[in-house]
Amino acid sequence: MIEILKAILFGIVQGVTEWLPISSTGHMILLNEFIKLDVSDDFYSVFEVVIQLGSIIAVVILFWNKIWPFGKKDNKAPLAKTGIGAWIKTDIFVLWFHILVSCVPAAVIGLLFDELFEELFYNYWTVAIMLILVGIAFIIIENKNKGKKTKINSVADITYTTALLIGIFQLIAAIFPGTSRSGATIVGALLIGVSRTVAAEYTFYLAIPVMFGASLLKMFKFGLDFTGKEFAILAVGTIVAFIVSLVVIRFLLGYIRKHDFKAFGWYRIVLGIIVLIYGIVTLI
Repeated sequence: MIEILKAILFGIVQGVTEWLPISSTGHMILLNEFIKLDVSDDFYSVFEVVIQLGSIIAVVILFWNKIWPFGKKDNKAPLAKTGIGAWIKTDIFVLWFHILVSCVPAAVIGLLFDELFEELFYNYWTVAIMLILVGIAFIIIENKNKGKKTKINSVADITYTTALLIGIFQLIAAIFPGTSRSGATIVGALLIGVSRTVAAEYTFYLAIPVMFGASLLKMFKFGLDFTGKEFAILAVGTIVAFIVSLVVIRFLLGYIRKHDFKAFGWYRIVLGIIVLIYGIVTLI
């Protein structure tokens, strides 16, 4: 029962931090330091990735009408007026092509060097430094953009070049824990003139193939040979992450319509300083 309660806590942290630009990986590393699940290291490495599936399902449900590329209803850009083509939404297919372009940098580098990056950078110091640096970036970019008109105010306005640039920023998060995948993509999007709401919405879409692919890869490496206890912990964490994600995504979309990202930047800086202090104390 204690392990189930721990899994609930991990699911809550995952569901909150995955979508807010404050680094889910960084928070999960810190949480695991203080509240360890009574499981093997191999299973935990699977658990912290696979519970992201709950967060992804939340995105799919909330944005289904905007990401499902088939159907006659609300088809603004059908491939043809009649026949099968009338069921194909070309604008959504274009969106998915953009998403795939954004995924290429992190997918290629991640597949080649994932274990190396984990060995080199998954530590307190990297998490703390990236929390602080990206937090500072949010504050600087928001101050710089204040009062300026954004160039891209709709997901449909994102070009292949823009998609690739956002993907390069996502690559930073794939290398350095504490960066935050959503944080890196939003910072990159804001930097190149994407509006806050579009930047947030696009990073939600971008998470679908990234996190789904990462979860499948982890499960493939580990296998499906879970004990009853491990399956229960994984199921509970995933379900909780799903429920929390539904709430957090709605909150973030409402929040950024009236506010900027600077509050998250300050939070990251404070948390990064706390992590640095903790890391130093543990060495003494």
